[in-house]
Amino acid sequence: MSYIVPSEFVTKMVDAGESKIYMSTRDTLIRAFMAGAILALAAVFAVTIGVQTGSPLVGAMLFPVGFVMLYLMGFDLLTGVFMLTPLALLDKRPGVTVNGVLRNWGLVFVGNFAGALTVAFMMAFVFTMGFSTEPGPIGEKISHIGEARTLGYAEYGAAGWATIFLRGMLCNWMVSMGVVGAMISTSVSGKTIAMWMPIMLFFFMGFEHSVVNMFLFPSAMIMGGDFSVMDYMIWNEIPTALGNLVGGLAFTGLTLYTTHVRTAPKRALR
Repeated sequence: MSYIVPSEFVTKMVDAGESKIYMSTRDTLIRAFMAGAILALAAVFAVTIGVQTGSPLVGAMLFPVGFVMLYLMGFDLLTGVFMLTPLALLDKRPGVTVNGVLRNWGLVFVGNFAGALTVAFMMAFVFTMGFSTEPGPIGEKISHIGEARTLGYAEYGAAGWATIFLRGMLCNWMVSMGVVGAMISTSVSGKTIAMWMPIMLFFFMGFEHSVVNMFLFPSAMIMGGDFSVMDYMIWNEIPTALGNLVGGLAFTGLTLYTTHVRTAPKRALR
């Protein structure tokens, strides 16, 4: 595969962040909707594989297919814009403001949630034959995931909330590595390989991804999961999104930007 050196692909990261801020509201919402929907289908795919094979590892190995598809189509995830758009602000690109960054985050959040919720309803309908039967083993598995990753955290209070936050940080460290990985090659195969590795890692390790959770938890509630909307928001979505923001920006965006764009002065050799 053709490899692009960091000094070049980090500039592409800043350019990408700037372009997303200037994107129209319509295009931002549509791209975010499709990203949320495709990632939701990938989550169903991975859970289905895990249930049918009895091996979570196999599901994790194949889950990245969704991320690859949505990225190659140019769709946007909240986790990606968390990392990319602030770089355009730090680079002082003309017209880029804090309000512009926050506007982009808000639109992508809404689009991702709408896409994930649409697939959650569609898959719940499929699993229950139009809500006329029990959801079956895959639907039950999704329901149990929702309960374990809301009430299971709530049981530990502040320590549970902090655990979700850290899992969110670790998740977007890996996911944003996947976003950047797609920029280091000019070939589809090279992009795919670079994206696949960190996405597989985050999914198998059970890290918390705000957009995946936009599907898992509403889907679980539709199919009878025993937790509330407030349980989901307080004990998963909010700390996950905050952790995703910090992890992607601190561990990937800023580390690459500060060492390849705003580099420190060269040291003198003696």
